[in-house]
Amino acid sequence: MPRIFLATPFIQDDVISISSEKAAYISVVMRCVPGDLLDIQDGTGRSYRARILSADKREVRAVIIDETACHTESFLNIRLFQGLLKGDKMDLVIQKTVELGVREIVPVITERSQVRETRKLQRWMKIAEEASRQSGRSEIPVIHDAIPLDKMYSDEKNVQRKGVVFWEQGGDYLPSLFDTFRGVRDIDILTGPEGGLSDREVGQTVDNGFRVATLGRRILRAETAAIAAVSLTQYALGDLGGVPA
Repeated sequence: MPRIFLATPFIQDDVISISSEKAAYISVVMRCVPGDLLDIQDGTGRSYRARILSADKREVRAVIIDETACHTESFLNIRLFQGLLKGDKMDLVIQKTVELGVREIVPVITERSQVRETRKLQRWMKIAEEASRQSGRSEIPVIHDAIPLDKMYSDEKNVQRKGVVFWEQGGDYLPSLFDTFRGVRDIDILTGPEGGLSDREVGQTVDNGFRVATLGRRILRAETAAIAAVSLTQYALGDLGGVPA
């Protein structure tokens, strides 16, 4: 059953009207015909099962059969601060961490970032939507505009949130670190760009309440480190089949 996201579905008399590129996706790419079922998500957790009444590349009309609950979202509220990466590496991090279940991604401009990579917000949002659809999520994570690292700390302090910066030059090992995070559900993760974060930048994160963690003895590529950091955090705190912390 094809799954699509409609941010503001137009519903009249239990009939949903779908137009533009999503109609083309349903009728041309997926080759759906009247009678086929659709799984329609509004991106905020509401899910509809609908049967197609008519379909062409300009418009698809479907009648709602029922509204269903979707339980695929992580109970962790992970916000990933990712040092800007070059080219498709940033695309990969967004795709895979959205599949894993992060709630927000904030690209961060650091001393070693490629600033020209900041003009891709619409592309990143599209990648996030597709990754959410593919992985069966009911929500589309928020992808923010790139911000300087200094701005990362300007948000109102939330004492319930915990912050972890993953650094290739050392830090706490994860088992001991996450022992102190028991019961925490709101997590900020910071990983650096190619070349990593500078000593000054890591010190700045510590001054703002972040803990420094290591991913082990081997040096990982920046995109690998981000995916590993999210995965291990989720597992340690009870997501991805781990034991709840």
